[in-house]
Amino acid sequence: MMKNRILYFLVTLMLPITMWANVSFKSGKTVKVVIDNNEEQVVRTALEMFKQDYNSVFGASIQTSTQNGNIYIGTLGLNSTVESMVGATDIQSIKEHEEAFLIKVIGNKLVVLGSDKRGTAYGILEISRKIGISPWVWWADSPVNKKELMELEDGYKDIQYPSVARRGIFINDEDWGLTPWSYQTYEPSDIKGQIGPKTHARIFELLLRLRANTFWPAMHSCTVAFYQTPGNKEMADKYGIFVGTSHCEPMVCNANAEWEIVGEGSYNYISNRDNVLKFWEQRVTQLANSDNIYTLGMRGIHDGRMEGARTPLEQKEALTRIINDQREMLARIVNPNLEEISQVFIPYKEVLEAYKMGLEVPEDVTLMWTDDNYGYIRHFPDSAERARKGGNGVYYHVSYWGRPHDYLWLATTHPAQVYTQMKMAYDKDIRDMWMLNVGDIKPAEYLIEMFMDMAWDINSIEPGMKGLDSHLQTWLEREFGEERAQELEDIMNEYYRLAYIRKPDFMGNTRTEEKDPKYKIVSDLPWSESYIKTRIKEYEAISEKVQNMASKIPTQLKSAWFQLIEYPVCGAADMNKKHLYGQLARHGLADWQLSDDAYDRIVSLTETYNTLNNRKWNRIMDFRPRELAVFDIVEHKTVKNKLPDDAELLYLFNGKDYKHFDGQKPLQYGLGYQRGAVHLGKGSSVTYLFELQNSDTIDVELALAPNHPVNRDGIRYAISLNNGEETVVDYKTKGRSEEWKLNVLRNQAIRHTRYPIAKKGEQSLRIRALDEGVVIDQIQIK
Repeated sequence: MMKNRILYFLVTLMLPITMWANVSFKSGKTVKVVIDNNEEQVVRTALEMFKQDYNSVFGASIQTSTQNGNIYIGTLGLNSTVESMVGATDIQSIKEHEEAFLIKVIGNKLVVLGSDKRGTAYGILEISRKIGISPWVWWADSPVNKKELMELEDGYKDIQYPSVARRGIFINDEDWGLTPWSYQTYEPSDIKGQIGPKTHARIFELLLRLRANTFWPAMHSCTVAFYQTPGNKEMADKYGIFVGTSHCEPMVCNANAEWEIVGEGSYNYISNRDNVLKFWEQRVTQLANSDNIYTLGMRGIHDGRMEGARTPLEQKEALTRIINDQREMLARIVNPNLEEISQVFIPYKEVLEAYKMGLEVPEDVTLMWTDDNYGYIRHFPDSAERARKGGNGVYYHVSYWGRPHDYLWLATTHPAQVYTQMKMAYDKDIRDMWMLNVGDIKPAEYLIEMFMDMAWDINSIEPGMKGLDSHLQTWLEREFGEERAQELEDIMNEYYRLAYIRKPDFMGNTRTEEKDPKYKIVSDLPWSESYIKTRIKEYEAISEKVQNMASKIPTQLKSAWFQLIEYPVCGAADMNKKHLYGQLARHGLADWQLSDDAYDRIVSLTETYNTLNNRKWNRIMDFRPRELAVFDIVEHKTVKNKLPDDAELLYLFNGKDYKHFDGQKPLQYGLGYQRGAVHLGKGSSVTYLFELQNSDTIDVELALAPNHPVNRDGIRYAISLNNGEETVVDYKTKGRSEEWKLNVLRNQAIRHTRYPIAKKGEQSLRIRALDEGVVIDQIQIK
């Protein structure tokens, strides 16, 4: 059943107001808002945002009053006027949820009632959504469409509340985008690397519009630490944001940037305990009256190993003492009832090993799990972890710096991958905290909003490819109009499909953080001349469509168009052309100028991005993050070896091409090399039929989404030919093994099974899922 119960009739017409239209917003008409003086600051912040939005749409102002008005705003427990206007049933429906809101038309009054301060703020900004304001009105220059009239009929009611308690973003790897843009362009500062309160106000405004409530600040050494900049804390308070920190930054302290400023001695709890505790206590005291999420435990400076612990056992014993000290500090300074303080423990790297050895984490602390940095969640809670009072969270990436290769430039993680991973997380009771590593925010706008939509209402996207396509199309309609949405949906689906096969950032066949120097040199991908030319044509098709549409885009849409569509699509196309034409040219099969021209277009596209809207975005976009070889112009050189030939296939099936299934019907989300992957339920099977006449032996190559085990035993399937004996195959990977690296670079785990052919004619291949998480992408019969 849908959690958001929405019963409403919304009309936007250029017609006179009729007698029975109960609440109307009209061009040039001032609106009065009744709000009590005792409302929290975030409520007043949201109201100020709505005032600006209303003026942008209707060209009129909003006045506030404590008595009579058109809109009544209040929070449970604070405003008897608003509470007295709604019934006990409505009050109860939001009272039982944190951050819930009710919007209701009563007579000729519009009532907004929140269950708490953030609920009220979200309710106010829901009206902004309804009058047509995009959450990206500032961050992507989404235009505001003027309206003559909008009416809400008597009986309109909207009740909403979040599916996930803490929902937010992590600004990370900000060295080439957000940091230089902030301190050199948007908020000029003489202090190098400072991201100040003006910038954070814009970030927090975006979070409120996205119905998010949590923020992990940028923490690289190139950036001044969040709490070292005056005004940042106060801005977080103003917008009602929970400020937390990542797995390597306990107690809301950025040791990477702050220890050398205020710390004493080494950042070593074992040998320098008193000074480490003093470092944390100063921050906890500073934040005692703010909304924060405290990360417990300890790691070393900037994601390094914890100092002083020589063995895993010493690490576990030290963490036990550290967590006890941290909790004593929180109880003494913040609240003696620790269950009322948001705390999180993140089992990651060597901390995970200590957890596996039996480290006891207090029951009221949230356990936060991680993906593998490439969008595949490594651990889902078991029954004991799911039963914990503190619940479970997940830290997920759509941007990453690290091995086997960064993807910091374009945000190309497939929406279906994000959806299926996060939906599985929710279904496994990961419902207390969702954090998304967004890099510099741009250009990850759609993925961020989709992630936050799911965190707010897990049912906002209907399961399956139809629901995902509908969500994308609705987003495109809002940003660019209904008349362009369908064509854009096809373009963006193809954009994500091609990047799923190989991200633009991976096109040089290079790697980062590898000892072997060969991985620093651009080299051939294992693709045939035929496939390379096909891929070039596929990218040319979508980039040409975008360029054709661009010439017809109205002036007011051009900036948003370039940021959300043209730059990512054409940039990805040119990155592929640069490397693919370069690969052909190395073999004497293409002119080097084709590769060079693609590089020049990327340079030009990026220059255009940084000059948009009177250079508002200058320095936000860098097409060479970390100055890796993949982003350079391709070196002109000749190689003597030949490109591989196309594989000689007897048959190629997409997962969806099964003849029949047993058990649960396979689900399709649009994932896969040809958008044809299917998700098999545990115990369910699919059968593929094909004819053979002259083959004595066949090789079956099965390509699966490289998911990690949902349960700890493994991730297995059973395969059989012609109802023969099943072969059980486990494709679980270990750590950062070579197999795992190949898997995440190509988004496929590949297994082979060979069969002798005893009969001619029809053959039946059956694949049965033995565990949850089995996703069949393609099957090649050779």
